[in-house]
Amino acid sequence: MRLKITFLVSALIFSSLSFAQIRYGGNTSPKSDGNISMSYSNPQVYEIAEINVEGSEFLDSNALISISGLKIGDKIKIPGDHISSAIKKLWKQGLIGDIKVFASKVENGKVFLTISLTERPRLSKFNFTGITKSQESEIREKINLIRGRVMTDAVIKNAELTVKKYFAEKGYLNTEVDINYVKDTIMNNNVVLEVDVDKKSKVKVHDINFYGDENFSSSKLKKKLKNTGERVRFKLPSALISKTIQFVKSGEQKKPLMDTSALITKQGAKSFLNNNVKLNFFKSSKFVKAKYEEDKEKLISFYNSKGYRDAEIVLDTLYRYDEKSVDIDFHVSPGTKYYFRNIMWKGNYVYEDEYLDKILAIEKGDVYDLELLDKKLQFNPNGLDVSSQYLDHGYLFSSITPVEVKIEGDSIDVEMRVFEGAKAKINKVYVTGNDRTNDHVIMREIRTLPGQYFSRAELIRTQRELSQLGYFDPEQVSPTPLPNPADETVDIEWSVVERPSDQIELSGGWGGTFGFVGTLGLIFNNFSLRNIPNFDKWRPLPVGDGQKLSLRFQANGRQFQSYSTSFSEPWLGGKKPNSFGVSFNYSVQRSINYITDETLGSLKVLGATVSLGRRVKWPDDYFTISNSVSYLNYDLYNFGQSLGFSSGVANNFTFNTTIARNSIDNPMFPRGGSSVSLNIALTPPFSLFRNINYETAENVDKYKWVEYHKWMFDAKYYLKLIGNLVLESRGHIGVIGQYTSKAGIGPFERFQLGGDGLTGTNFLLGNEVIGLRGYPNNSIVPNDDSGTPTDSSDDIRGGTIFNKYVMELRYPVSLNPSATIYVLAFAEAGNNWNKFSDFNPNVLKKSMGFGARIFMPAFGLLGLDWGYGFDNDPTTGQRSGAQFHFSIGQLLR
Repeated sequence: MRLKITFLVSALIFSSLSFAQIRYGGNTSPKSDGNISMSYSNPQVYEIAEINVEGSEFLDSNALISISGLKIGDKIKIPGDHISSAIKKLWKQGLIGDIKVFASKVENGKVFLTISLTERPRLSKFNFTGITKSQESEIREKINLIRGRVMTDAVIKNAELTVKKYFAEKGYLNTEVDINYVKDTIMNNNVVLEVDVDKKSKVKVHDINFYGDENFSSSKLKKKLKNTGERVRFKLPSALISKTIQFVKSGEQKKPLMDTSALITKQGAKSFLNNNVKLNFFKSSKFVKAKYEEDKEKLISFYNSKGYRDAEIVLDTLYRYDEKSVDIDFHVSPGTKYYFRNIMWKGNYVYEDEYLDKILAIEKGDVYDLELLDKKLQFNPNGLDVSSQYLDHGYLFSSITPVEVKIEGDSIDVEMRVFEGAKAKINKVYVTGNDRTNDHVIMREIRTLPGQYFSRAELIRTQRELSQLGYFDPEQVSPTPLPNPADETVDIEWSVVERPSDQIELSGGWGGTFGFVGTLGLIFNNFSLRNIPNFDKWRPLPVGDGQKLSLRFQANGRQFQSYSTSFSEPWLGGKKPNSFGVSFNYSVQRSINYITDETLGSLKVLGATVSLGRRVKWPDDYFTISNSVSYLNYDLYNFGQSLGFSSGVANNFTFNTTIARNSIDNPMFPRGGSSVSLNIALTPPFSLFRNINYETAENVDKYKWVEYHKWMFDAKYYLKLIGNLVLESRGHIGVIGQYTSKAGIGPFERFQLGGDGLTGTNFLLGNEVIGLRGYPNNSIVPNDDSGTPTDSSDDIRGGTIFNKYVMELRYPVSLNPSATIYVLAFAEAGNNWNKFSDFNPNVLKKSMGFGARIFMPAFGLLGLDWGYGFDNDPTTGQRSGAQFHFSIGQLLR
């Protein structure tokens, strides 16, 4: 006789077995126990004779039986807890969609069980609709959906929550996500998940209200919520609305809509704006949960900074104003306003209490401000702090813990518990990341050497020095102190990231009668002269020793050619920062008859310079002094009156000295520091011992030996305003003087002002080209009419004194070492005079504008500016107006 007991059970039914009944019945056989009716009131004990699994396609049958907890030979009660417990265990795995357990046969006290199940489908792939490709890409990185994963309710719910959270962080609080899956027609028991997203509109903050505090106005508290601002809107006063309704009803055409007398007074106008106009152009009005939580902390920090150490937000309520905006109510309890009373120092032996009090600069009766206290103890960006006094003198393991020891009324006593510890000596210093630059080039700049005591100030200074080299990304020069308290030492790891520093300038073409036209320039900023014979160290040229080699060739057919080369070594001898440099240049400019190809005239310039420089420690070790000797030979043949004579030779022998101080933190995008330099160029006073009459001598004789003295002063200061917004202030002045009035000032080294500051063909005369945006190139150039009264052809162009002032706001778009980009807005003014008696620093050519700079290591600095000149262009007599300027390979003076 075949007997069958069937158990159709869901998880809910088996959690409460009192709602189920199990029966079997049918024909009898000789081996049967007869027709037995089973119920929960009369359970029977059976031995499991066999367990089979039906419906498992991907899951292992033996594993499922093991998970169920049922084993052959076990004796179980039917009805009883064993079957319900087995179903719960299998259901708990999340792999099965439907489970049935039934007895296929009961015989001689033994039961033959069958577990019948339906497996849950697996994920084949998932698709999104309703969002952009970039949003989909970001969500796929966050969502935990893996191909082949079993699709449970929890998986689908988590996917939905992940999508909603992603958009909630962007201000879409009402996002709806609908997830469905369709059967995969290719893969059996697999599904494709379709995720449909409806972002809705961004939720903005309509209104923010504060309750519970009368110490600060709502407008002031709202300013502390940096990321949660009210929506920009105009709100009509109820009086205006009421009178508008009356006007419409009455039909009176001349009746005023609103009494505007309140707006006549300053106070009335201010009240109207505060009550009716919400303008938050510089603050986001969208509601983002994470930013909102940050703003709540900032709000409490503001209260703490004003002495309210117990301030708390008792309740903050967010409720819907309409479908696209919410209102926020803050209930704030400021508590008592506290003040500092006594500040006591304990455990300090290196510094006296009076000295630490002076550094801390907090007096009895000052408002109790924990943020200020922590800043004065740990790190004060605007001045001294106590910790730096210890860290700068080797006490790396020191710590200072402020403890409130007494609170009485509104006064608090604070005890500064100081642990000074022992001085930490530097054990090892090593560098990582320098795969092109040799170790000794970096180590010679490092001020924290083994055997010395640790100093945070020297660590910061070294970071600046390495950033200034130009071989590494300034944003990624990072020191990591590795303290060893056991032996009172510290290791310092310097991590650098190399960036390309070599530059190439290449342009060319064929100009017909001109011939080759173009420029080839190569600058190797990390050159190694000693490795030239070692071809195994060429990458692709010998690099790594911090030397600079520059080669440049420029041509405009036969009309103009220029050749120059220079070499500099920043550490001559390798032991001290004494720099050495040498340069050579040769240029020729010709006047050509292009019909006959005959040379009508020419100007040849041959020059050489040798320089030596060194760092000095007084007044401080940011100063450098460099000296150089240069010689220029001018050879003219029928070349017009550019130098006051058309044929002849002029010699310019100059001694130059430069005193400079540079403390800027980053050569390409400074955020702080200053740069000041004074350059003096002196020629020998040839007129004092030359036996010629300068009043009657021809120009060719007067200028055979050039004489002058030239003074150039430049100053720059950088101030970080907010974040990476930086203000640069610059001032420049230049003066050329004469030794004796009889010799006068010649045509050499004069100033030409205006435009982008790029050198034109007049550089052959050594003229100083000064940029002034908003005016054409070289347009502000006075004439020296001291030549022959009846002949203006020998008048000398160029000023002998100039000054210029610049204010520039800069903001970085990218600080990536492969392309540093920043935008700027500027205001500048300058002028150029022929004589010192004409000099008037208040009469300036003014301009304003904006622009951008791009620095790419391979090409140098590229700049584009739009400037508007407010004053007349001397060449036209008309207002200069708008001008575009392009600059390359330079920072404008």
